[in-house]
Amino acid sequence: MEIGKPAIAVFDAKSYDRDYLSRASGADELDWHFHEFRLETKTVFAAQGAQAVCVFVNDVVNREILERLVSSGIRLVTLRCAGFNNVDLDAAKELGVAITRVPSYSPHAVAEHAIALLLTLNRKIHRAFNRVRELNFSLSGLVGFDLYGKTAGIFGTGKTGRIVGEILRGFGMRVLASDLYPNQEWAVKNGIEYVELSRLAKESDVITLHAPLTPQTDRIVNGESLALMKPGVILINVSRGRLIHTHALIKALKSGHVGGVGLDVYEEEEGIFFEDLSGEILQDDELARLLTFPNVLVTAHQAFLTHEALSEIARITVENVRRFANEEALLEGTVLL
Repeated sequence: MEIGKPAIAVFDAKSYDRDYLSRASGADELDWHFHEFRLETKTVFAAQGAQAVCVFVNDVVNREILERLVSSGIRLVTLRCAGFNNVDLDAAKELGVAITRVPSYSPHAVAEHAIALLLTLNRKIHRAFNRVRELNFSLSGLVGFDLYGKTAGIFGTGKTGRIVGEILRGFGMRVLASDLYPNQEWAVKNGIEYVELSRLAKESDVITLHAPLTPQTDRIVNGESLALMKPGVILINVSRGRLIHTHALIKALKSGHVGGVGLDVYEEEEGIFFEDLSGEILQDDELARLLTFPNVLVTAHQAFLTHEALSEIARITVENVRRFANEEALLEGTVLL
């Protein structure tokens, strides 16, 4: 650790994290210590000597970890993501640890990825791409449907959900929305109707999820809610993996009730997503089963991965570390504790 510079231990750091965080902080202002491994019990020692730690979605920030961080003199945990279900907020409050996040880095990035998954699934682009590379130019099995005139259901109308709704209205779709805190002004302006979740499930040809993971939303897509959905429904999730009960989803896929699934998240992605396992045997049987379906498209939590989003994540993270080191107020809207 360099004397005079605030030191930050960055866990689960990828090449783009190094590039964007270093660029945002300048050459000499902060002392970054990048670790490719995740923060967990056996790696927390790597934070010793730092004034803050920077973590991502699959790092473990439970009571034990927080106690060990505090014993090392760390009083700031900054998340370079919006979700914080991996953090024990009660323990952090009790221990006096400040927790910050990046609540909105680029809702357009995530929204556009959701649309990319939808269009790819519906028009079988992934299958057509593989065929043509093998000089198979047949069109058998590649029939999709017009989005125009169909009904889309948006579960969760925060910034990302609202952008998705507006894009789908641009396709000429009827859009239904469900949210605990409906934004009626936005809905009226864009010709979107708020309905109960059960009605959204019953009437939608496409359902896309944009809600945070809470006790109320945990596995909200389950056997019961899947049974309510239209036969052939396309389901998109770019939010949190545990919004969907994977075992129930597999049953619905096997029966043919669900027509297609696009996932950028998975409920047990820790140790899998963001890693190169191409030379190994996948140990997660449910994910392995999902990957066998021709109508399932999985990307590895990359919806956020645009230049604009990475720049904003780095900017907010760096600014909060600077302010914390200078004992200034942290950025408004980013502070959890």
